Amino acid sequence: MGSEQTISMIQIFGILRKHIRAIAGTTLVVTLAAIFVTFFVMTPKYSATTEILVNRKLSSDMQAAQFQQVQADVQMISTYKDIITSPTVLRDVNKQIRDYPGYPGSMSALKDSLSISNSQNSQVFSVTAKSTDAGTAAAIANETAKVFKKKVVKIMSVNNVSIVSEAETNTKPVSPRKTLNILAGIILGLILGIALAFIRELTDRTVSDESFLTDDLGLTSLGIVSEIDQKDIERTAEHKDLQVPMNNSEFSSRNHRRV
Repeated sequence: MGSEQTISMIQIFGILRKHIRAIAGTTLVVTLAAIFVTFFVMTPKYSATTEILVNRKLSSDMQAAQFQQVQADVQMISTYKDIITSPTVLRDVNKQIRDYPGYPGSMSALKDSLSISNSQNSQVFSVTAKSTDAGTAAAIANETAKVFKKKVVKIMSVNNVSIVSEAETNTKPVSPRKTLNILAGIILGLILGIALAFIRELTDRTVSDESFLTDDLGLTSLGIVSEIDQKDIERTAEHKDLQVPMNNSEFSSRNHRRV
């Protein structure tokens, strides 16, 4: 069993070594394609984040219920996540930023450009906006937070939302991730090259080993005819052409001496 596995590994390495140039070429082509798409095709995107605090202010005679109120505010964040991406909020946001450069294009695309996250048991949640323009990304995040703060008072009949920090313009793009894309291109090219090498080897019906004829097909080996390179044939022919004039000259000189 161990012998069969060793032979199998030797065959695998032999196939890889045989097609090493094709594998390297495929890897290079796919990597160059990934570099071209990353730097010249994909549009950079920028993100900006604003933070919102959910905390209801209690009167002095209700301080004992502070802990229960905090837990209630934390649980309300899930509801606020749905409200902040609802048409009620986004419709007003869309009106304000539709003339900005890098505008997503529609209210549906605006919703897709927003992402909301919060840590467990935290009263603060973040609203992150992405856009092809850094300034527009910050404007979307800030406008969404402002509209949400105003709308939630009417919708929930409660005033417990505060904007902790406004989004700032960040000129460093968050996508595409150049290093990751190039690394993915190298790995994908390597896998594709190896796959093509094995497919080519498995579909190759050329007999390359004498043992296949004798052991697998049961035929008798009468000998091996080695392949002769065309350059060797031409070189041999030129050598013979040079020898013929020399032999003729020797023959003529011998006859001359006899006479």
